[in-house]
Amino acid sequence: MSVTSFYPVLMSSDVAAAARFYRDLLGFEVTFGTDWYVSLRLGAFELALVDHGHPTIPDGFRATPRGVIVNLEVEDVDAVHERLTGPGGLTPTLALRDEDFGQRHFIVEAPDGVLLDVITPIAPSAEFIAAFADA
Repeated sequence: MSVTSFYPVLMSSDVAAAARFYRDLLGFEVTFGTDWYVSLRLGAFELALVDHGHPTIPDGFRATPRGVIVNLEVEDVDAVHERLTGPGGLTPTLALRDEDFGQRHFIVEAPDGVLLDVITPIAPSAEFIAAFADA
């Protein structure tokens, strides 16, 4: 098998609005677009959006995402937090915080109920390291 690409395709109730979110807030570029499907790229990373009611989606699966978290790892989570959640911005569903397991992050809701987890790795706590030292 020779793989040429591998990326998620999120089903959307409003492809244009979802594409604007990823383009305008996160800096993705549209590489292909129709009214029912949009391909996006951010550096080496790809994401696509498809209308959840499009006939290419098998019957019984035409729904928007549920239980999906998309991680976006950045160099400075605090700066991204300020830009995305500042005055008039998005409301975090998880406040900016440090995790013992080695992340500083926050979560916002992206279109269609997708959760966007914005992360900067940090050193894990001594307690976390000790708990898994023999694992």
